[in-house]
Amino acid sequence: MKFGYHASHEQFSPQDLLTHAVQAEAAGFDCVMSSDHIAPWSQRQGQSGFAWAWLGAAMQATTLPFGMITVPGGWRYHPAITAQAAATLASMFPSRFQWMALGSGQALGEHITGDRWPAKAERNARLEAAVGIIRELWTGATVSRDGPIRVDEATLYTLPDTPPRLMGAALTPATARRVGAWADGLITVNQPLADVAAIVQAFREGGGEGKPMALQVHVSYAPTDAVARDHAFDQWRSNTLGAAASETLRTPDEFDAASRYVRPEDLDDHVLISADVDRHAEWLAEYAALGFEEILLHNVGRNQREFIDVFGERLRPALERAVA
Repeated sequence: MKFGYHASHEQFSPQDLLTHAVQAEAAGFDCVMSSDHIAPWSQRQGQSGFAWAWLGAAMQATTLPFGMITVPGGWRYHPAITAQAAATLASMFPSRFQWMALGSGQALGEHITGDRWPAKAERNARLEAAVGIIRELWTGATVSRDGPIRVDEATLYTLPDTPPRLMGAALTPATARRVGAWADGLITVNQPLADVAAIVQAFREGGGEGKPMALQVHVSYAPTDAVARDHAFDQWRSNTLGAAASETLRTPDEFDAASRYVRPEDLDDHVLISADVDRHAEWLAEYAALGFEEILLHNVGRNQREFIDVFGERLRPALERAVA
């Protein structure tokens, strides 16, 4: 079982995240996961550093393995550029850029190119086409495609000995079943335990049996339950919106408007909120029992240094006891 630190580019400057990654390694985290956004989910979060540039700096500053979640569907990133960026990192840091989690995207990050934002079925087709393009480019082949994503004689000349795994990002059983056919593994996020179990089952039924699985878990730790809930409400209430809304809203202002009626108590299905380290360990052990090899912790509050220290001093030992 590996426990990872999630670097949230929406909430912190690249400089702060670099400090957090170094601190996370010192505290005993096993790995780091990076988000990849052009805009935050809320104006209160207020950041949007370029993840690919940050990854090079963070991997140079640490010895940990890294993964990231990104969208290669041809809007903000053409899959050939995604393939080149990943191949470069994997060449510079052998065995440490371990995976990319690929998703069909949200309008928030992709609408900026001005292209029409398509329905989910078309986005799925583009994602699967992108996966094929990336895999073929990593063989050293020259790749051309007429559609659904156009490629004209693309070749990568810098290739790693071992490319990163292509993980499928899924938030529903339907998506998990679909990515099971092409992905090297699954990544999903915490929901009520039964919902996550359904996603795991669908992934396995769709072709993912025996493949690695990772879970990103949103937590809010603080010295008191009330402060922990305040942190979650301030920073993460826009992420309580359902998939239909979160995939189509285009700006942080739209997310803020759509979540204006969210109440602090509404976050309980989306963020594990507690000042009790042992309670966090119990929650995480329940998810680990579903078969996840990596638990990637995202403390949604601004108190990152406090959380990282608590992880090393108290939460990691409690987790090891809970999952033993």
